[in-house]
Amino acid sequence: MNTKPFPSGLSENAVMITRVADRQWHALDDDLVVGRGHAEHRPDGRLFVSIDAWHDATFDRLAEAMLAELPAPLYTVVDEADVELTAGWRRAGFTIRRREWEYTVPTDPQITGLEAVLPHSGVTIVPAGQADESLLRAVDRAIRDEVEATVGWQSMPAEVIPRPEDDTIVDPSKYAVAAAPDRYLGLIRVVTVNRPRIGLLAVRAGEQRRGIARALLAHALGTLHRSGFDAAWTEVHESNQAASALFKDIGARPMSSNLELVR
Repeated sequence: MNTKPFPSGLSENAVMITRVADRQWHALDDDLVVGRGHAEHRPDGRLFVSIDAWHDATFDRLAEAMLAELPAPLYTVVDEADVELTAGWRRAGFTIRRREWEYTVPTDPQITGLEAVLPHSGVTIVPAGQADESLLRAVDRAIRDEVEATVGWQSMPAEVIPRPEDDTIVDPSKYAVAAAPDRYLGLIRVVTVNRPRIGLLAVRAGEQRRGIARALLAHALGTLHRSGFDAAWTEVHESNQAASALFKDIGARPMSSNLELVR
């Protein structure tokens, strides 16, 4: 346990920065917790940090204590509208790495215009829970390799759901796929916790511009609509113009933007 005092101006006592557990810190003012810091590895292996503090001075000293003990590089994600939090991380030496837009996506096919969208001849949509697991893993691996060889997989929406190490399929039952007779061509992953999230929509490079992504989206949103969900949500990297255009074309609306920062 590491403890570091500093004058806070919050009371006559000094605020103490204390590591209370592995990758967890508290800022204490006369035994009152006035700030918390936390670090965790995301499924892609990167180390993300977060701080919740009442005052800028507390934030800064929590950041100082955490950065002194954690290995670089470090990442964090903030709501772009939270100017104070963004400024705090910038003071700690973080820089903006990427911007991701969060969209709310209607599910009603009369709004999306996807009611008549079907895959091309020779391609079928296999509903979630019915995909062959070996073929699913094969297309997931192939797509990841293709993306990694171009823009890099870290340009895709963040994967925040825990999964076993070296296993990129979170839960096979969450994936619907576009299938040719001998292999899968694309996939869509929808996970519902409090609300449905489209966490991944991807098509093999050689099969793009054939309407496969649109057909997968039509299937997934139609399924959600029949299940009683009016909307889903998803994130799109600002540089992914094709994905932004696809979602905007079906009536999705940007609701907020997140910044990923790195130090």
